[in-house]
Amino acid sequence: MTHARSYAAADTLIVGAGPAGCLLAKRLSEDPHHRVTLVEAGGRDNYPWIHIPVGYLYCIGNPRTDWCYRTEAETGLNGRSLGYPRGRVLGGSSSINGMIYMRGQARDYDHWAELGNAGWDWQSVLPLFRRSEDHYAGESALHGAGGEWRVEPQRHAWEILEAFREACAESDIPAIEDFNGGDNEGCSYFQVNQRRGVRWNASKAFLRGLETRDNVTLVTDAEVDRVLFDTRGERPRACGILARLGGAFQSLEADEVILSAGAIGSPSILQRSGVGPRELLDELGIPVVHAAPGVGANLQDHLQLRMIYRVTGATTLNEIAGSWWGKLGMAWQYLSARRGPLTMAPSQLGAFARSRPDRPSADLEYHVQPLSLPAFGEPLHDFPAFTASVCPLRPASRGTVTIRARDPRQPPRIQPNYLSEPEDRRVAIDAIRLTRRIVASPALARYRPEEIKPGPDWQSDEELVQAAGDIGTTIFHPVGTCKMGQDIHAVVDDRLRVHGIEALRVVDASIMPTITSGNTCSPTLMIAEKAAAMILEERHWRAIGQATDERATLSATASS
Repeated sequence: MTHARSYAAADTLIVGAGPAGCLLAKRLSEDPHHRVTLVEAGGRDNYPWIHIPVGYLYCIGNPRTDWCYRTEAETGLNGRSLGYPRGRVLGGSSSINGMIYMRGQARDYDHWAELGNAGWDWQSVLPLFRRSEDHYAGESALHGAGGEWRVEPQRHAWEILEAFREACAESDIPAIEDFNGGDNEGCSYFQVNQRRGVRWNASKAFLRGLETRDNVTLVTDAEVDRVLFDTRGERPRACGILARLGGAFQSLEADEVILSAGAIGSPSILQRSGVGPRELLDELGIPVVHAAPGVGANLQDHLQLRMIYRVTGATTLNEIAGSWWGKLGMAWQYLSARRGPLTMAPSQLGAFARSRPDRPSADLEYHVQPLSLPAFGEPLHDFPAFTASVCPLRPASRGTVTIRARDPRQPPRIQPNYLSEPEDRRVAIDAIRLTRRIVASPALARYRPEEIKPGPDWQSDEELVQAAGDIGTTIFHPVGTCKMGQDIHAVVDDRLRVHGIEALRVVDASIMPTITSGNTCSPTLMIAEKAAAMILEERHWRAIGQATDERATLSATASS
């Protein structure tokens, strides 16, 4: 793998070295004759806090590893603007996320297929999840072994979390062992993308070993301005990109371009390239290459409602991290055995539940943490507490991502429109009330939980909607802004080719027509695995077609 600053034309150029881009680079370069260039706006993943699991606290909001986006002021969040982390480093968001291994529900993918996207049903995608997986329990009908994407159990336990799990069982949310069999309803401990207490990001998983491949070029610190097109044919054809390298713009050529810049980056690049809503492009003076109203539309995200409970008689991270002796103890546990609180994912215990009994499947996800803080980035509280974050999994609200200017250094306008639909407000009310029922269960009574946020005074439907707006925040799962399908707002087809454009694909979470029922990193890897298989299949058939044409030409020449 070369890092040289002179770039030959590639067969495939991939924009974005997040989970999708890293996997694609490995799979597509397996043919030594196929040249792959992988372009990343951020730098190397050599920042130590990337690799210590609790280091996400120092990576999110850090321009070394995060784009540091913000949303617009959200009406549904009572006028608040949220920080909107997205990874800007090798490994992308897998270098700063919560490390939770989650596929979602079978019904998510069956619904994609029902929308007309052939081959995206659960039975078709399950082998793709298994292909890249290296599950700690070994190979089974549901899990893979020997793949690149390591999955392990967590390495630290908390008494208060076990009590919450018992409380869930008392509230008809049974204990289960695995969230990833197609039906994740129940309560369990999250499995995580770690190897022996160290974060396992996509860069480690898929880029390691590519140094021996002469046909792979990795370009870091290269912010992509736009896709370049050849417009001489019947339809525009992607032929490369224009990127800022070392303060100057440079074009990189390719036979095919794949955008894997994520649900914020990919639509922004398309819009700057002249592929997007005509009104927006005209307003910004960008020549229209292809009018596509769906580019940047259909933004979906999981809103987490962070409910905080003060407890008595239980140890939580608040007290441990609040003293120098506690911090030294945590450091010693980690350095000596890769165990203890520093190995923690942001959430350890999970639960999937129905907001109402008539829901067809679990539509809420809990992330339960033995800690609390006023807001992300602020110090932990100085009293023992736990946080029960609950996410409505199937938001009806839809938002947008739109660029503000042609200049790629200008952050896009991100408008999730949380709680803008009545159904989302109804589910939020139900989610808060269900959380209160769980916490009131006998299993937690000995800890005398006291609701700190939003607080017991919030009771009526109107008050709980207001409370949801006050305590709601993103859990970092944006998807859908270049959705797959055939309708007028679809951006890509079911082979992830951009409608109306030749030699251009989008392969990342932005292609999801609807959000999956859980964390979105591993579904994004599955999307890339499927895209790689389709691209390799097309390459195979092209080679056969070329060979057939050559034989026909030779035969005709011989006959003449």
